[in-house]
Amino acid sequence: MAVSPPVCDFGWKAPDFTLPGTDGREWSLQDVAGPNGTLIMFICNHCPYVQSVIDRIVRDATALQALGIGIAAISANDAVAYPQDSFENMKMEAVKHGFTFPYLYDESQAVAKAYDAICTPDFFGFNADMALQYRGRLDASGRQAAGPDVKRELYEAMKQVAETGKGPEQQTASMGCSIKWKAT
Repeated sequence: MAVSPPVCDFGWKAPDFTLPGTDGREWSLQDVAGPNGTLIMFICNHCPYVQSVIDRIVRDATALQALGIGIAAISANDAVAYPQDSFENMKMEAVKHGFTFPYLYDESQAVAKAYDAICTPDFFGFNADMALQYRGRLDASGRQAAGPDVKRELYEAMKQVAETGKGPEQQTASMGCSIKWKAT
């Protein structure tokens, strides 16, 4: 079932984390942070919403990194219930799609809960002061990718953050599969 996160809570501060990356390294928020802002993306391997736009995510991430935006993707799905989201499969996914950013595993799901991540994909765009400025969608895509000329909403918003420190006032929430929480 598709779910959408709440709209942007401007100024909300990014919670710190340290998580293992598919590259064999531990990454903290400070390691990921860019001089002009930071984008934290909650994604996973099996979600059809993510898979329909993963090449666009990589394209826009690469372009944003060139603007001084630090980027990390985090998978927090329960890999026992969803083995396609295992850490080993995350490693293959990062290589397959040529990720230019760390792909981190939140096995405990504590980071996803701290961010109040709701779905995959869920984007959190922070300015250089780690204040939230964007919690919108990549573009108008859903389970299927939108047309090739669709407005690049995430890219444009984060470019604005890099240039001004502020995100757009009008944002459309992302939509995707719910985070696969562990049974409690």
